[in-house]
Amino acid sequence: MITLIDYGVGNLNAFLNVYKRVDIPAKIARTASDLSDAEKIILPGVGHFDHAMRKLNASGMRDKLDELVLHKKVPVIGICVGMQMMANYSEEGDEEGLKWIDAGVKKFNESKIKYVTKLPHMGWNDVKPVKDLNLFRGLETDAIFYFLHSYYFECKNTDDIMAVSEYGVAFTSAAHHQNRYGIQFHPEKSHHYGEKLLYNFSQL
Repeated sequence: MITLIDYGVGNLNAFLNVYKRVDIPAKIARTASDLSDAEKIILPGVGHFDHAMRKLNASGMRDKLDELVLHKKVPVIGICVGMQMMANYSEEGDEEGLKWIDAGVKKFNESKIKYVTKLPHMGWNDVKPVKDLNLFRGLETDAIFYFLHSYYFECKNTDDIMAVSEYGVAFTSAAHHQNRYGIQFHPEKSHHYGEKLLYNFSQL
């Protein structure tokens, strides 16, 4: 069962619609008890880092999520701010992150961005896998994904980098550590490329 974490942040219906199209069971969790049958977890996120962390901490699901992810090794994927929440901290705010991946979240240096419209990084961009993992199976070449962010994920351990993209500088657009995956882009807005990635996650 794919379980989507509803803590008041993110468009969960878009994910449910994708999984309905590919005939994969998915449900929404709003309480810790809703997580009891979670086989794979999706942590979406949009907006400000501190707001998202406070909403998740107040949801009553934080301890159960830590148990499932860190101890029971249930596969989890963080999306956009959901990925950033998996880090230790973010320059966007003061709240501690989930610390599921040893990383920090930093703001793009606008002086290195050649485009007239500098931030946020918004629109379609290439994602180049650097690790041979099934999440990008069938998406190794020519796949593009939709981004909307001003902060990027910086892994402390380069072995945790799963894919990279370019926006002024090369940055980590996907990360992986054990059962934990993070993607900076929005698969639910990335047409058939995103649908394929979300299907791949369901098959891990």
